[in-house]
Amino acid sequence: MDKKENNYAYIDGANLHRGIKSLGWSLDYKRFRVWLSEKYSVKTAYLFIGLIPKHKEIYRYLQEAGFMLVFKEVVYDGEGKAKGNCDADLVFQVTSDFYEKKFDNAIIITSDGDYASLVKFLSERKKLISVLSPSDKEKCSILLKRTGAKISYINDQRSILSYK
Repeated sequence: MDKKENNYAYIDGANLHRGIKSLGWSLDYKRFRVWLSEKYSVKTAYLFIGLIPKHKEIYRYLQEAGFMLVFKEVVYDGEGKAKGNCDADLVFQVTSDFYEKKFDNAIIITSDGDYASLVKFLSERKKLISVLSPSDKEKCSILLKRTGAKISYINDQRSILSYK
């Protein structure tokens, strides 16, 4: 990557956390942010995440690691499980930034097929570097795979990105 590029990363925080956890390891978010900067020239990394007040220390850590947090109010299901669906917010941010010409290229970090139309939109305009999937090849959505976009798997970087 050209270090002068102004690339943005858009991260589905819950999908990233759940995907890595399902593979049996913990992501070192500080290393991950540096890796995004060095490998993909990411200047701004948006992390879309549900807002749960008791997790304020985690949010502080993520901000100190260099992520720009975008919070979504959570709702709770019948079992008391928090749900903060950030999909629409992420798509809106990407399209707004695209039309305002804020980035050179984008990276979408998710395994969720709900983002397939966004991935296709960016690909057609030659503004997508890659989809970075936090899940393995089998669990990454077939809808993302069908877009034909480049998909890289974060698990392939486990040795350098895992929390020690």
